[in-house]
Amino acid sequence: MVPVREPELTAPADVPYSFSSQPRSLPPRPKYREQSNAAEKEKGPVHYCNITIDPRVVRGNVLSVRPHPPQHTEPSTLEVKRQRRAQKQVLARKLAEGQIRPATPEPVEGREHAHVQTELYLEEISDRIIEVDGECQTDDFLDRPPTPLFIPAKTGKDVATQIEQGELFDFDIEVKPILEVLVGKTVEQALLEVMEEEELAQLWSHQRAFAELRNAEFAELQRLEEQDRRIREEKERRRLEHLEKLRKQKETAEKIAARAFAQRYLADLIPSVFNNLHDSGFFYDPIERDIETEFLPWLMSEVEETLQKKVLGRMMLDSLIRMVVEKRLDEFSHPPPSDPTKAPAAEPRATDAAPQVAGEADAADQAAAGKEETD
Repeated sequence: MVPVREPELTAPADVPYSFSSQPRSLPPRPKYREQSNAAEKEKGPVHYCNITIDPRVVRGNVLSVRPHPPQHTEPSTLEVKRQRRAQKQVLARKLAEGQIRPATPEPVEGREHAHVQTELYLEEISDRIIEVDGECQTDDFLDRPPTPLFIPAKTGKDVATQIEQGELFDFDIEVKPILEVLVGKTVEQALLEVMEEEELAQLWSHQRAFAELRNAEFAELQRLEEQDRRIREEKERRRLEHLEKLRKQKETAEKIAARAFAQRYLADLIPSVFNNLHDSGFFYDPIERDIETEFLPWLMSEVEETLQKKVLGRMMLDSLIRMVVEKRLDEFSHPPPSDPTKAPAAEPRATDAAPQVAGEADAADQAAAGKEETD
């Protein structure tokens, strides 16, 4: 992305396309990112364009003569958009024609389409691609020969000295010190090996003796541990037996004491229990109990019923007497009508009414008395 700049074209239309602009220095790049965009807002927005659609960018052969680009960018942009829209319409029309083209109908049931070659010359069709191996033989690389040893050129004169046999070296004499050293070293090494073997034998004997002593001590230790274990087990068993014996003795003493206390406590228990039961009423006469529970309640209920009947008779008698008295009082309180033609009827006298009331009262008393006698 580069900022849009006004094109500065000076070349005529009949020469090949060229582009030139005044040289300018690049703006300094800030080291850190700005915290705010206030400065950018003050400067104003910077317009950028894509070089892929910039009409100033030459496409294709740069040597061909191209028309002078227009000075204004807006009409060129609209024209480019119009051309692209026309191209899209053409492509869409071709695609629609390809889709509308009739295709081969579907095969009937039980059959299927097969591709058939209609060319003049048939071609073998295979799923596997034919492969052919090719080889090319090249010469072997020769190894580089070794570099020859550098031998300097010979200078000076050759001088020789003749040495006769036995003049410089006598084997019998020269070999004696070497042989003495070899024999001495061999004997010394043999003595060292013998001493090492004897030392190893002594070490092995000491090890065997130490192992035997350790095994004997270990066996004695095991015997003493087993003896100590048996003694401890016997001691624990004796202690448990003694504790069990003491427990049984204590239990026996407690049982004897409990039996004696129970006998002494239960000596007067049975008579006191029977006395308490007798006092509480658990031992009773069935006839007396029957009279108390059955006969006496029935008798009391009957007596109460009889007394209620007597009270009821007396109340009825009192009410009758009151009614008769009120009636007679009402009759005597009103004066008789005065009729001279008719002789007044013989009015009942008080003496006559009294015997009647008395007779009724006596009859009621007699009836009550007869009922009481009947009950």
